[in-house]
Amino acid sequence: MLRTSFVLLAVFLLMACHHHTNQGSAAPETSFGRGTYGYDAHFLEKYGDGMVELRKGDARVLLSSGYQGRVFTSTAAGDSGASFGWINYGLLSAGQKKKQFNPVGGEERFWIGPEGGQYAVYFPPGDSFNIRYWQVPGIIDTTRYTVEHADSSGAAFHVSGSLVNYSGTRFEFSVDRTVSLLSPEAVGSILHTTVPPGIKVVAYETDNRLTNTGSAAWRKSGGLLSIWLLGQFTPTEQTKVIIPFSPVPGVRSYITDDYFGKIDSSRLMVRDSVLYFRCDGKSRGKLGLKPVIAKPFVCSYDFEKNVLTILVPEVHKDAPYVNSKWQLQKEPYNGDVINSYNDGPLSDGTQLGPFYEIESSSPVYELKPGEQEQYRQITLHLQGSYEALRSLLRQLIRVDLDDVKKW
Repeated sequence: MLRTSFVLLAVFLLMACHHHTNQGSAAPETSFGRGTYGYDAHFLEKYGDGMVELRKGDARVLLSSGYQGRVFTSTAAGDSGASFGWINYGLLSAGQKKKQFNPVGGEERFWIGPEGGQYAVYFPPGDSFNIRYWQVPGIIDTTRYTVEHADSSGAAFHVSGSLVNYSGTRFEFSVDRTVSLLSPEAVGSILHTTVPPGIKVVAYETDNRLTNTGSAAWRKSGGLLSIWLLGQFTPTEQTKVIIPFSPVPGVRSYITDDYFGKIDSSRLMVRDSVLYFRCDGKSRGKLGLKPVIAKPFVCSYDFEKNVLTILVPEVHKDAPYVNSKWQLQKEPYNGDVINSYNDGPLSDGTQLGPFYEIESSSPVYELKPGEQEQYRQITLHLQGSYEALRSLLRQLIRVDLDDVKKW
């Protein structure tokens, strides 16, 4: 999560103090079992805010205007199918908004970076980078977005706002976010192959735009804003994140694996051009990839439910990306484009999840008044025969799930 390390620390501390756990909510009255889309749709109808559902056949995507147009969850197999997004049932059912951050979950939410550093938008000017002063801006946490359009195939959301960064630079801007359900034909085009028969698929694209609505240009010297997409998914004992990368010389220097302390080799394996990360929700760890090695493909595989999740972010290898570390930085534009986080308990045994995350960020741009930056990402979930999905992944990135399963 965040440039995940630091915000998650905040979350864990807050949740430990308030005792809202993901396990603590009363079950909604529904015939669908927990873990199904029908269960989550019923729960969010009761406890969510401004829900919008996209659907075509068995493919469903559930959005919320009250929570910034985020995708709360989706399924490839109708109401009785698996629900792919992680949801914080306890916090949502409590019906209270927290002051610093409301970690309600969702498999893709819109945020703005950077989090830390001299251009941070999560700390007031002049304060120390201390958890006491960290504050998620309301425009990406509690503000309701206007629904500009909604039907069964897509929805568009809009909001206007302002932020002041740590250096005192003021940003006036608007956010436009569109979520579109993709057709099976579009999925084949995205993957450059045919989806095997019998495989259930749900896929959607988000188009996110940040427009400078103020009277001053945004300059590197005063700080810039990035579009930051974070997804929380439900882990199992046998869930692994798989990230291919370009094997350039000194590749390990472009992979950060110590956000929460060094990730143990039993949980992270880096081969010549692929990274494997064990995401079972049992041990906190976060990693990141710089754009020089990142590819526009990140996936995870759930060996218990036979679910292949694929994210297709945009990657611009030579562009600047914000650095969100909680310190004054020598290289504020040398950040990550892709991150993954595995949740786990704190030393006292408390835990927010379990969940795991896959994140991506946009480059940053110097925008004149009226100019905008755009960032798109595609999320796909494929569920079905193990052998069919194994064959598909071999075609896509030359990775054999049999090898991944043995590790």
